[in-house]
This record gives sequence, C-alpha cells and structure tokens, in this order.
Amino acid sequence: VDGAATEPVTGTKDWTHVQVEFDTEDLDSVQINCLFGGWGLATGRAWYDDVSLELVNKQPQSSNPAAQRIVIDATNVKEPMPVYIYGQFIEHLGRCIYGGIWAEMLEDRKFYYPITADYKPYRDLTNQPFPIIGASPWQIIGPAESVTMNTNQPFVGRHTPQIRAGAGIRQRDLGITEGKKYNGYAWLKSVEGEPGSVEVGLVWGDGQADRQTVKLEQIGSEYRKFKFDFTAGRTTDKATFELRVTSGRVLVGTISLMPADNIEGMRADTIALLKELNAPIYRWPGGNFVSGYDWRDGIGERDRRPPRKNPAWTGVEPNDFGLHEYIRFCRLVNAEPLITVNTGFGDAHSAAALVEYCNGPTNTFWGWRRATNGAPEPFNVKHWCIGNEMWGRWQLGHMQLDHYVLKHNWVVEKMREIDPRILCYASGDAGPWSRGLLRHCADYMDYIAEHFYCQERQSLPAHVRQIPDNIRRKAEFHRNARRELAELFGKDIRIAMTEWNYWYGPHVFGELGTRYFLKDALGIAAGLHEYARNTDIIASAFYAQTVNVIGCIKTSRRNAAFETTGLVLKLYRHNFGQLPVHTETIGTIDAQAAWTADRKTLTIGVVNPSVQAAKVELSLQGAKLTGRGRRWQIAGTDPMAYNDPDLPPRIVIEEQPVSGITGQLAVAPCSVTLFALDTE
Repeated sequence: VDGAATEPVTGTKDWTHVQVEFDTEDLDSVQINCLFGGWGLATGRAWYDDVSLELVNKQPQSSNPAAQRIVIDATNVKEPMPVYIYGQFIEHLGRCIYGGIWAEMLEDRKFYYPITADYKPYRDLTNQPFPIIGASPWQIIGPAESVTMNTNQPFVGRHTPQIRAGAGIRQRDLGITEGKKYNGYAWLKSVEGEPGSVEVGLVWGDGQADRQTVKLEQIGSEYRKFKFDFTAGRTTDKATFELRVTSGRVLVGTISLMPADNIEGMRADTIALLKELNAPIYRWPGGNFVSGYDWRDGIGERDRRPPRKNPAWTGVEPNDFGLHEYIRFCRLVNAEPLITVNTGFGDAHSAAALVEYCNGPTNTFWGWRRATNGAPEPFNVKHWCIGNEMWGRWQLGHMQLDHYVLKHNWVVEKMREIDPRILCYASGDAGPWSRGLLRHCADYMDYIAEHFYCQERQSLPAHVRQIPDNIRRKAEFHRNARRELAELFGKDIRIAMTEWNYWYGPHVFGELGTRYFLKDALGIAAGLHEYARNTDIIASAFYAQTVNVIGCIKTSRRNAAFETTGLVLKLYRHNFGQLPVHTETIGTIDAQAAWTADRKTLTIGVVNPSVQAAKVELSLQGAKLTGRGRRWQIAGTDPMAYNDPDLPPRIVIEEQPVSGITGQLAVAPCSVTLFALDTE
C-alpha cells in the first residue's frame, strides 16, 4: 500500500505505540509486516505486541460496484512515449548471458576450477534443472592420478589440464536434439614433443551405438586448434561430452561445443525471440556484477581471455561474452548499447579508457587496441550508466553519499574529456541518495537512474497495482525534487528506470531464474500504462532482466520461449501508440489510450485484474470511432498460468479484427487487451 509505513523506532526504547492510516481502495486483502532493520544489517533485539487492524471509515459504495468505465480526452495529448521505455537489461548473472544468450554448451570450458577425483560440481539449486556449479564440472575418466593441473605456462588462467594416455575427462548434463548438428573445437598440445592423439565424443545413451566419436591426431608440441562436428542421435538433456587421450600426454588448453546454428556464438532461438521483442536499447554488463568487473578481461582473443570468479554472484565468468560480443549482439537485434562503468572497485581512468576504446579514433591508444582486436571503426556508444546501485551496502565499493558524489563527478569529468558527446546516467535511489546526487552532481549527469522490484501479493488487484504504484512514486519524488532544489532550476534531468520488474518465487531456470505467471503480465502492462502517464519525467525504462534471470524470455538447454511478461512487452512495443492522451478509469481496471504517430488510430490498453470478464463503458471526447479496428489479447482463466520453453505455450497473443466498437469494450477475465481503433 503506497506510503503505508509507521515512523521507525530506533535505539533503545521502551514500548512505543506506532500507527499508520491508509486507504485500501479496491484491495481485498493487505499484508502487515513487522520489520527489524534493513537489508539484514541491523543488530540487537526487537519486540512486537498488540498488532491490530481497525476500520476507520468506509467509503460509500457505488450503486453498481461492478461498473467499469474508461474516460478518454483525445485532444489532451501528453509528451510522446519515449521509445526507450521498451529497453532491456542483461547482466552476467545466472543463465542470462551464458546458457541464455551465448550458445556455449560446456561449463567452465577454460578450467577455472581444478579437475579432481572429488567430482561434486553442484553446490546450489541441486533440486532444480539448472544447478549452480561450485567446483569443476569435469569428471576424470580413468585413474585419478592420470589428470593433473599443469601450472607451467598455462594456456589461459592459472592452470591447464594434463591428461595421459588411457584417460580423459567428461562433462555431463548437456542438452541435445536428435538430428541437430553441433560444432566444437579444442586447443591441444603434446607434452615435451611427445606426439599425442585424442578422441572426442558426444554420448546420448549407454549402448555402443549411442555415441559419435571423432579422432584428433598429430598433436604436436605447440598449441593447435582442432575442430570437430557431431550430429545428435537422440533428444536428451543428459548427454555427455568426452575427451579421451589415446596416445602420449596431452595438455587441453580449452574446449568449446555449440549448436551449429549459432549466430556468431549466440543462440539462434534466443536471438529470434529477441528480434521479435524489438527492444531499442540494452543495458550491460550490470548490475552488481559491474562493480567488480574489469572490462579489459573481455577483449582480445576469446579463448585467451582469463576466467574469473563472478565478483557479485555465483559461478565462473569465462569472459567469452565481452565488449565486442555485446556490441555485435546489439547490432544483431537492432538495438543501441548502454554501457555501465565500474564505479565500485573501478576508477575514473578505467572508465575513461573504456570510452576511448569504444569511441576513440585509431590514433588513440585504446582506439588502436580496438582496431587490433578487429574493429577499426569506433563503436560510437552514446549512453553510459555511471555505476550501479552505489547507494546499497551490498555493492562492491559502496561508500557514503558525501564521498560518492566526488567520485561520480570525477568519473564523468574524465569520461567527458575523452568524448564530450556522451550521455551519462547517475546511479540514483529516490530519497536522500537521489536528492544528494541531484544537489551535488546535476552538472555531471544527463539522466538519473532508479530501480524497483515487486514481490508477490495474494490479492490479484494488489499484485498488479504494485508496478504502476512504484513507477508513480518515483515520478512524484523527482517532480518534487525539481520544485525544491535550486540546483535543478533550468535543468531537465529525467528518470531512467534502469531496472524494474517483479522478483519472487523459486529459481526454476538457474540462479534468480524465477518463473512468471499470467498475473505478472497484467502488472507489466499496467506499468507500461503508467510510463505513458509520466512521459514528462521518465525518459527510459529497462526491464530487468531479459533472459532467464527474472527474465521475459526463458531458455532450457534446447529451447526458448516468451514468458507471459515478454508477450506484453512485445505486444506494446509493436502496437501501442506513441502519443498518450489523458485517460481516467473507474473500477478495478487499468487503462491507457495513445494515438499512433499519424493520429489516425487510437490505441487503448486495458488490464482486467479479475477472474471475471468485464464490459467496460467507453467515454471518448475529441475523436470519433469508425467502429472498426484490431484487438490483441493475452488472457486466461488462471492467474497462475505460465509458459515453459519445453512445453506448448499456454499463454499467447491472440489477434483478431473487431467491428461495431462504439461505447463499450469487452475484456476477458485476467487479461491484457490492446485495441487499435480507426477514427474518422
């Protein structure tokens, strides 16, 4: 409930009575939380007693409580809907990049973890389909002593596996599809000039015929890249890749295995859905990840980039998807890049070097390095986030506000010295932190970032309403700041909602890989409506995150599919109007209207957070409908319905022509409905 919180009780106090008054509006339930401290950082002890909920007064009920009404003034046109409202965010976390966007099938392919006889790779989510590795996923074939980790001039990282004849290594739990082709390679070298040979195999069963094997011979004393191809003989998520040394002693520098239909290293199925999503801009690489990330680890020859422990989350960061891959990804999906620089453990000089690498000409040091890595033309990255959630105690390099404002300004100053054309997004948090940034850094920002996430509510209307309520709360804070802060007079620093979404539930798709339901789609649609109502103050929004990790697209080992939330983002990106108009609603529905750019078609989005169908009265001023148009619908009778990449979709976008539309709109139970209506 918006603003329903008591004053805090701090220090050592006797029993203190606190209370708060709030309006339930149309909610059918509320949740009361007794909180102790914040973010788990408080110490001490607290007692709560006599918690009660009292009815203060009851508003008169409508003569027809089921009445639903939309009132539209088509002449009252707001600022245009920024295209960047449909932005997306991808982070090196869980299976967002690796397992979601990037097509590599092998985990820890650069052997960050030493291969040992103690084969226990999974350390978390062990009861889920995508457990998290905390040790080597490579299992020794043969005697334990036949595989050692050689630290003498390793191929990449700290060590390289050395395997003697008659032994090998394998990785299990790979997903393959019958008849599909897979391409791989291995960097191999023999020990002390002793010639070696290897067999690699893809195994999909227990029988002799349930595998395909390729021989790699004439392995010499210098590392060489050996390529191989497989065709799967069965569909399974329990396939195994094996590498066996048949003669000599062999050093295995690194290995790769991808579906043959990969697009420059990216999953073809994911890329196809991302093109349908048509997001105009992607934020990368974090997120909390960025505060411990050195961007220089992600450039140069991919197989020689060092593997690292993920600095903020779990697992290994192989640095296969670095700066060049990100830029190529953006071009493949026809989106602009938004790069976050590290203001946690990073400094201004590293941030400025990154700007020079991206945008500098080849006669600069970092521009020359970019060219030597295969990109002579500048990337011309325009949008830059300055740090991530630097207000949070969990953030690597977190510092107090009075210190951070100095660092923020220093970083931006050095970045602008390299390229004064860039647009900089400050790392805000509505409240004292954002207010402090706006007071002390207004000359060093073009936008201010805000984040929010919502959890689950039992009441369907309450669950849906959380998203627009949070957007509106952020917008109102910044409108008030503009009125109150002299430092903002004459400036137009708008909000970039660089992370927004629901975040709750079990991690079905790996680390933070939560599943979304039809009720979440309703909330995201209501959120897009709220963005349309606040185009005067909100310039962009980045749904977090795009793939798997609280994502609008989910992938299994073999398939990819839109979540319910992804369907809404796709629907509105392609079909919602660009010119919002004044819209009021009566009842439980959430609705917003917008003209198309040519002002010939009026689009109306309607969210019905009820398990009952509704007939909505439509009152339209300033335009006349022909009665004809189109209707798109995302609906179902079960608010908990969901899509799964390995199953036929339960929730889809249904499209059909409509006619006879005048003063009433019919919407299905638990639905998002978008009308595009022709006008005279």
